[in-house]
Amino acid sequence: MEPVVGYSRAVVAGAHVFVSGTAPIPPDGGAPPDDSYEQARLCLDIIANVLTQAGAQLEHVVRTRIFVTPEADWDAVARAHGEAFAEIRPASAGIVVHSLLDPRWLVEIEADALIA
Repeated sequence: MEPVVGYSRAVVAGAHVFVSGTAPIPPDGGAPPDDSYEQARLCLDIIANVLTQAGAQLEHVVRTRIFVTPEADWDAVARAHGEAFAEIRPASAGIVVHSLLDPRWLVEIEADALIA
């Protein structure tokens, strides 16, 4: 999707890594998990992998933005985020949206990190 839309999964600028909105798309391109918690875990796994490729790790994340639909799924998504970032505690925003690009997506997550 990156070349079609004209964006990068992640951009490294000096010591900063900016990870684009990450949807729950499995590596094989299959259907996302049905559950919002599992979707959030998948998004976070994808983010962790791209950070590694950029020379960073989850512990270098300083900010996240979480887009969730429906609002009732916030607790499950927040639990997944908390498991990944409990000790790291980045600045974060939780945004309830009407819908995401694919109606099967319940969550999308962005992350900013600083390479140590």
